[in-house]
Amino acid sequence: MATNQGTWAYRDRFGDAFARTYFRRFGPGVASSVGLGTYLGAPTGAVDADYRESITSALSAGINHVDTAINYRCQRSERAVGAALSEADVDREEVVIASKGGFVPFDGFRPEDPAAYVREMFLDTGLLAPEDLAAGSHAITPAFIEAMLDRSLSNIGIETIDCYYVHNPETQLQARSRDAVYDLLEATFERLERRRATGDIGMYGVATWEAFRVPRGHGSYLSLPEVVSRAERAAETVGADDVGLGAIQLPFNVAMADAFTVSAHPHPDDGECVSALEYAQATGLDVVASAALAQGDLVSSIPTDIDVELRGDTAAQRAINFARSAPGVATALAGTSSPNHVPENVAAGTFEPLGARAFDAVFE
Repeated sequence: MATNQGTWAYRDRFGDAFARTYFRRFGPGVASSVGLGTYLGAPTGAVDADYRESITSALSAGINHVDTAINYRCQRSERAVGAALSEADVDREEVVIASKGGFVPFDGFRPEDPAAYVREMFLDTGLLAPEDLAAGSHAITPAFIEAMLDRSLSNIGIETIDCYYVHNPETQLQARSRDAVYDLLEATFERLERRRATGDIGMYGVATWEAFRVPRGHGSYLSLPEVVSRAERAAETVGADDVGLGAIQLPFNVAMADAFTVSAHPHPDDGECVSALEYAQATGLDVVASAALAQGDLVSSIPTDIDVELRGDTAAQRAINFARSAPGVATALAGTSSPNHVPENVAAGTFEPLGARAFDAVFE
């Protein structure tokens, strides 16, 4: 697993090649503020090979934060991460590996009849009941999340996942009340606390698409204070000395800045509503920004008035550096399905992000 000593050793080996704030505190140690995303791409051997090459190259060049999920590319992204980790010239203790569970995963390819696959592999086996599913493909029951964690450990071929996220819990709001979703999260957090105690995960988190960046009245809204409270209760229930909830993941980029601009979460000190990023800062949660490049859309579409304020030789680098500039963001994730993009993404970290005053000015 990633350790304080290992990640700092990685930083010491590569830090001089990057800007001063490139490595940032994450979990027990430090992580690169540019991370590797593994969502995009077809579930094919050719894309597998590209991911292996990309991740191996990036790990050997100064990026030590890799993010994946069991459902990405029908479990093939996790397996590509594992293969690259074994091939790269790095120690396991130097690299932060994150994965997620929540969406029912296919295995290797998309079946011709997805509903029949879900029924055969998850309902008929008793792992899930029909009422556990939302949108026909999502579940966060403790037994399901635990089973997906075990499968992810096997797919990646590691003993510990450093940060294991409950994936898009707001999907469950399509099938049950908000209070019922909080109850499910608490029960699953209890299970994850027990797995943390046995060393299978370093910490856990919640990865979302909308939940933490929409207004309180939105149908996908989940309260960060309530999620934190449920994690605290889960830790107390299992007798943990501390709380294992350590990170949140949400989209943040030039076109999707809601995590900074939407005040939806009561501050722990005075109850005044603040943004997800401000709340995370106040409570010590690490923040990982997904979709830093908006799945490639920002490579050519950064607004001119913002683009001129950003540092970087290319639009992609400037877009990554905008996400890295947000207060509280530890790592901004950029997709790595193309080996040709790795040097460009790595080089984004050689530029300092915007300072706090310049970042705030973007929104004035």
